[in-house]
Amino acid sequence: MSLVRKKTIEQSIADTDEPEYQLKKRLTAIDLTVFGIGVIIGAGIFTLTGRAAKLYAGPGIALSFVLAAFCCALAALCYAEFSSTVPVSGSAYTFSYFSLGEIFAWIIGWDLLLELMLGASVVSQGWSTYAALFLDQIGLGWPSSIGPDSHVNVLAMILVLVLTTLATIGIKESLRVNLVLVGIKLFVVLFVIIAGLFYIKGSNLSPFIPPSVPSPNAHVDLTTPLIQAVFGAPSAFGVMGLVSGASLVFFAFIGFDVVATTAEEAKNPQRDLPRGIIGSLAICTVLYVLVCIVITGMVKYTDINGEAALAEAFRSVGRGGFATLISAGAVAGLTTVVLTLMIGAARVVFAMSRDHLMPRQLGKTHPKWGTPYRLTIGIGIVVAIIAGVTPIGKLEEMVNIGTLAAFTLVSIAVPLLRKSRPDIERSFRVPWNPVIPILAALICIYLMLNLSLETWIRFLIWMVIGFAIYALYGYRRSRVGVEERTGEAQKA
Repeated sequence: MSLVRKKTIEQSIADTDEPEYQLKKRLTAIDLTVFGIGVIIGAGIFTLTGRAAKLYAGPGIALSFVLAAFCCALAALCYAEFSSTVPVSGSAYTFSYFSLGEIFAWIIGWDLLLELMLGASVVSQGWSTYAALFLDQIGLGWPSSIGPDSHVNVLAMILVLVLTTLATIGIKESLRVNLVLVGIKLFVVLFVIIAGLFYIKGSNLSPFIPPSVPSPNAHVDLTTPLIQAVFGAPSAFGVMGLVSGASLVFFAFIGFDVVATTAEEAKNPQRDLPRGIIGSLAICTVLYVLVCIVITGMVKYTDINGEAALAEAFRSVGRGGFATLISAGAVAGLTTVVLTLMIGAARVVFAMSRDHLMPRQLGKTHPKWGTPYRLTIGIGIVVAIIAGVTPIGKLEEMVNIGTLAAFTLVSIAVPLLRKSRPDIERSFRVPWNPVIPILAALICIYLMLNLSLETWIRFLIWMVIGFAIYALYGYRRSRVGVEERTGEAQKA
């Protein structure tokens, strides 16, 4: 039996009709767009913009966001073609299965599990910091012994368990709450932009692209980016500073791919999925650029507080009271990120269990709620434990490398499937194939090389564990593998 055995597109679509593994089709284009905005706009808009401007690009960080958005848009086009053509849960995992083969599908599914579960844990810890700050600002407070800086972060665990319950009850109910929280988040972001425009000083925006200087991080250790360890330290500021800034802020856009995990639950996936993926990315790009202009216009880039850029910018102009509103926006914003990542993780493992690469009993849907309730609860418990008792701040880059690996394989798969299955009707097609998919893959590989040596080491360890599980369990129990041996289609 081959490691690159493929599941047919027809079988992937037929699997969605199995009663025990059937998800309810309830999502519209607006639901999917809000879903995407909910996961894209998170901690990045509150902290990452200021840090990237101060260290790499100055006021030109707005251009770095445009460059990063362009790179993401290339990958988003590939996701839009796949998810609208084959509207099946699992996102990149499913796409890889019928275009590249089983072993690649397993790699991507394992990567996505790392991205989504660890991402939810990291963000919930960040949420607990903002939530504790917000409670202090409104006079309620939270005990430090069970807060963000304690050995057991109860606040983060409570958030995860509440959101697990919500995600278990139903996808539509989850998105109703998500819609409210996204509304609050967008209100705060727009308020910050409009209010900040009155405090912009032209002198702070000049020079828009500061002169290039050597990077201060010239020594090599485990925290050194792989490409820097090989070719030396890049420059800060100048044109190359814009590129370095784009490599950093690229990760503020990660999340649009999670929209593709809900493909099976869309009412009209051929029309609505491309709109949801590309629409959420476009809206978030505009907001990111405007926030960059406000921050660097209010405060000279050399004086920006990299950890709390927005709040400190308003304090510098005598508007410290706005910090409470910003904290409220961060709490709402990060809540939607955690919820969306957990739903995405459940949908990926759901697809893997339906293919028997994971225990098939895990993927059964609830007869009333129409959600993979066992998976959702199990993932929620694991995420809560990791968020509550593990100091995972240094593992944030693990989220990024898993995502970029998925982006790379999905981009490669588009021209391959065009060649092997030209007969499939595609409601959305990536323009200028294969140029755009190949360019998207090359950019993702370049960005992966900008991640640290320790991230690559941890990633390789994670992949070794994944290959071991596949060899001992998934390879022999795979539905496609059983069909290959017996010549008969296997029912769940």
